[in-house]
Amino acid sequence: MVKEIDNIQEKLNWHWRNSMRPVRFFMLDARASLPFLVLFVYARTSTIIITIIITLIFYFFEKRGLTTPAAMRSLRVWFVGPSRPGIPSALRKRLKDYY
Repeated sequence: MVKEIDNIQEKLNWHWRNSMRPVRFFMLDARASLPFLVLFVYARTSTIIITIIITLIFYFFEKRGLTTPAAMRSLRVWFVGPSRPGIPSALRKRLKDYY
């Protein structure tokens, strides 16, 4: 009887296990499907091509094991470079060498 009660409680709370899983839109992370919203509003040949290219890029990143936020960070590092100081270069104090 106790085992049946535990089993019923387990079935009632099953959804909490899946609450941190990423939301999926077919095979992609839902955040990677935002170009489809633009496509629905502005359906042109150029928008279709851009949507397909963006979807393929995120599919490639996901096959490499990156999530959408991690892929966005890696793209930012690729464009900007690995050095991202917190203070702009104009406001950064330079070290003085007295030797």
